[in-house]
Amino acid sequence: MPKSPQSHLDPRQPLVVDTTKLPRQPGATRALKRVAPAPADLGLELISVPEGSDLELDLSLTSVSEGVYVSGTVRGSLKGECGRCLNEIDESFEVSLGEMFAYEDSTTEETTDEDEVGRMQGDLIDLEPVVRDAVVLTLPTNPLCRPDCPGLCPDCGVHFDDLPAEHSHEEVDPRWAALRNLPKNEE
Repeated sequence: MPKSPQSHLDPRQPLVVDTTKLPRQPGATRALKRVAPAPADLGLELISVPEGSDLELDLSLTSVSEGVYVSGTVRGSLKGECGRCLNEIDESFEVSLGEMFAYEDSTTEETTDEDEVGRMQGDLIDLEPVVRDAVVLTLPTNPLCRPDCPGLCPDCGVHFDDLPAEHSHEEVDPRWAALRNLPKNEE
């Protein structure tokens, strides 16, 4: 997980969580249910979560000796286009999260690489990088409107579902193509 930027976190941001009400004793747990607007550019070229659409967070924050372990699910909607036929895709998703956030000045800083574990800023946790990683890594690079999508005819560009079963294009060997231009001999 990439390290959060070192700018100060704003607790009013929808994906920033304040843990002041979570006791810093291992095993203490607090549920977090929240609906937050999706950040910009949450997705891939052909499919993504629309900016500002609802992300439903159903998380559990658990105190551990070195920080806070965040686990749970994120749900939302996806929009995009099929990689075969270019039809619109509109579906929902649910992904699981599980990420450790270390307290400031914990021994985790000495025992792990800086991008290996998320870091808290005071009592604040920035969930955006974790949500972004979880969502984007589960998206297909070539999304399909349905698993058996036949795509488009490569010759005429019409969706195969809209064409008759016997649809075909006459393929002429290019070496013989010039003969088509000869006048027909009527006998």
